[in-house]
Amino acid sequence: MNGRQKAFLAVLVAALVTTGAIALWPAPKKPAAAPPPPTTTSPTPSPSPSKTYPYPFYPPGTCLLMPWISGVKDSTVTPCDQPHDAETTANVVLPEGLADDRGINKSLLELCAPSFQAVQQQKNGTGLYNNSPIVPLTKYYQQGYRDVSCTVTVSNQQPDRKMTAPLH
Repeated sequence: MNGRQKAFLAVLVAALVTTGAIALWPAPKKPAAAPPPPTTTSPTPSPSPSKTYPYPFYPPGTCLLMPWISGVKDSTVTPCDQPHDAETTANVVLPEGLADDRGINKSLLELCAPSFQAVQQQKNGTGLYNNSPIVPLTKYYQQGYRDVSCTVTVSNQQPDRKMTAPLH
């Protein structure tokens, strides 16, 4: 083998070693793909607990003292094992297109009816409770606020209008 052939062979070996090293070099790590967002099975919109509202809005199971029953200035959260006037049973979203207080009230009573009926059924349909949703003012509805709390109060036919335990 002459000098030229040795040089060619050395270059060929170097090229093969370099190519092999590059081929075997680990690829840079790529960040893992983010998991897909969770899907919701609810076909209807649900209220957002992270929002703030210019009117009373409470999660289900919240017990309250109410102005028209206890004379408090505003609805006030209280422990459910203490005497209270109301309990939030559900949160609903009012539909678009309501024009006035009457339409809002009617829609709200209809949307809150299933949770109210569930309480009535649980309490053997005794009629001791009222469907008393917390109604937002029309001005808030017109500003785009649609989330509303459904509450149940003790009927005014009861001598003592207080609940002393959670409804559920």
